Amino acid sequence: MLNKLTVNGFKSIESCELELQRLNVVIGPNGAGKSNLIGVFRFLNSVLSKQLQLYVGENGGSDRLLHHGEKTTPMMSFRFDFGYNAYSFCLKPAVGDTMVFDWETIYFHDTRYLHPWNLQIGAGHKETVLHDTANTSGSGRRVAEHVLQGVQNWVVYHFHDTSSSAPAKKTQDIDDNRAFRPDAANLAAFLYWMKLNHPTEYRHIVEHIQLVAPFFEDFVLEPSRNNPNKIKLEWRQKGSGAYFDGFSLSDGTLRFICLAALLLQPSLPSLILLDEPELGLHPFAITILSEMIEAAARRSQVMLATQSVTLLNQFSPEAIIIANNDGLHTNFRRLTEQDLSIWMNDYSVGDLWEKNVIGGRP
Repeated sequence: MLNKLTVNGFKSIESCELELQRLNVVIGPNGAGKSNLIGVFRFLNSVLSKQLQLYVGENGGSDRLLHHGEKTTPMMSFRFDFGYNAYSFCLKPAVGDTMVFDWETIYFHDTRYLHPWNLQIGAGHKETVLHDTANTSGSGRRVAEHVLQGVQNWVVYHFHDTSSSAPAKKTQDIDDNRAFRPDAANLAAFLYWMKLNHPTEYRHIVEHIQLVAPFFEDFVLEPSRNNPNKIKLEWRQKGSGAYFDGFSLSDGTLRFICLAALLLQPSLPSLILLDEPELGLHPFAITILSEMIEAAARRSQVMLATQSVTLLNQFSPEAIIIANNDGLHTNFRRLTEQDLSIWMNDYSVGDLWEKNVIGGRP
């Protein structure tokens, strides 16, 4: 589990040291920096996939990533503490609107010993050398392996695209089922694998979909007759013999199906990250979503950013992280039950958020 996240100089986050729990629900007004907190992990994924320079270029250059630009913030740094390990790195601008590592460090801390073991694995390089360290025979190999295994299992999921070109609607490779893809590009293949190998979890997914879409009977999951290596999302409607596929689903129903497949699957990533998962969902569907999130957080760790009062109302105060922006930088504060002790008998957390009692409002 990711115990602590430390960020300095990234976008609106000037400085942040955040203790994390199994369930972390980030709220705040538009522009406060909620999405930037989730964006830290998108950035980390780019670093780990050796696409740092691509990320920098696609996001407007280093000046757009550094807090208020290079003149104000000459470098940015990150540290992720999890279990006995930690991973940290610092980046600074370089020629050609690129960024280089000022340092990259891995840690191991057995609590029987006072001081952690650490190793700076590089400096001045343009892409991470974590993979290289894990593949060498040097002193840091085992720690690098543990660090890499940990951080690679933190996944940001984004199911907002429900257009005609949405990945979930397309024909997919039937064997693309090792892990559920962040954009649901293998939704049909993953559901087919679950139906064959994990029928109980598959049935739970179908039952949860039926709760929010009573017309839904079941998926029709089988290889394409024209190409047995391909599969697409097809389903049956109760009382109808017509043909239905992903293009026949409403935006909200398709997003809920993706969320159900993610949160109810048999083996979860160690950290699930979601940005406004309630988008397009009916209030009742949001309530069901909250139940799936809480169940997933008992098996894994979840962080989500939300604007939904309905979703917020389903969680305990201790899960809530409030994002505020004073016009210069974002700060984060975890809510405690003591903060709300005089209110909770009469109001829900969402009510208090709307009344601006707990902050996180414009």
